[in-house]
Amino acid sequence: MHVLAPEDRALPAAGSIVTIGVYDGVHLGHQRTLGRMVREARDEGLTSVVATFDRHPAEVVRPEHAPLLLCDLPQRLELLEGLGVDVVAVIPFDSDRARESAEDFVTDVLVGQLGATKVIVGEDFRFGRDRQGDVALLRSAGERQGFRVEGVTLGEADGNPISSTRIRSLVSEGAVEEASELLGRLHQVRGPVLHGDGRGGPELGCPTANVHVPDAMALPAVGIYAGFYEDDAVGRWPAAISIGRRPTFYESADPLVEVHVIGFDGDLYGHQARVSFLAHLRAEERFDSVEELIAQMRLDIEASAQRCASHDAR
Repeated sequence: MHVLAPEDRALPAAGSIVTIGVYDGVHLGHQRTLGRMVREARDEGLTSVVATFDRHPAEVVRPEHAPLLLCDLPQRLELLEGLGVDVVAVIPFDSDRARESAEDFVTDVLVGQLGATKVIVGEDFRFGRDRQGDVALLRSAGERQGFRVEGVTLGEADGNPISSTRIRSLVSEGAVEEASELLGRLHQVRGPVLHGDGRGGPELGCPTANVHVPDAMALPAVGIYAGFYEDDAVGRWPAAISIGRRPTFYESADPLVEVHVIGFDGDLYGHQARVSFLAHLRAEERFDSVEELIAQMRLDIEASAQRCASHDAR
């Protein structure tokens, strides 16, 4: 897969089928649209192109209401590549882009840069200044500039549309199993392993990797989870994951992502971690003694190991 630079206009002369969107999460609804685009492009000898943005447009247009992200940009690109997309055009979204008219975006980006012969978007897709662009505008522009347009639905689950907004809500509630059903994979967060307060190993007998997740990412609700730890150096391991404020030791604290990597004995500091959430085990609790906490942590680790083994055995 080729990631197109903003100034690059070197797409094949045969043309392309383009889809546009943030594609946060690359969930099952997105995958339906993307898979259709990839198949049509191959059948017609064209290039499949995803036009996406380097940030969520709301971060620029209405930052106070910008949603937390299900994927960072590198993960989004990995997922798009896994779906067989030929080219991704990562479009910088800034104040100038926010003021750009929908018509100019069509002329400069879809036609001028990406050579679109067909555009596939969600039927409720909006773009351009003040969200004035929609499927009807694209069809009108396509008649003048020589490309076809198709508006598609993103699909449903349990009678409700599959959407990034719905998945974010599930994640924020800790309903990671339900979220994974709509994502088509486990929800994952990423970040470096940093030094913590050093209590996990010496005091609790349960060393943890403290993973620093950027504030912009969607974290599950405070609680204890079964899941997986992964990085390029050590591979993939079952894990017991705590997202919590450690009420046994602190009156109040910002939530931390602490991961006990089950069966692993080594140094993870500085590693770039990928933490995936399989199941919510329990709410965070305040214990009256360290001994009670240790006993519960052992139960959490056992439960996590069982859930992970069951998941891998499917």
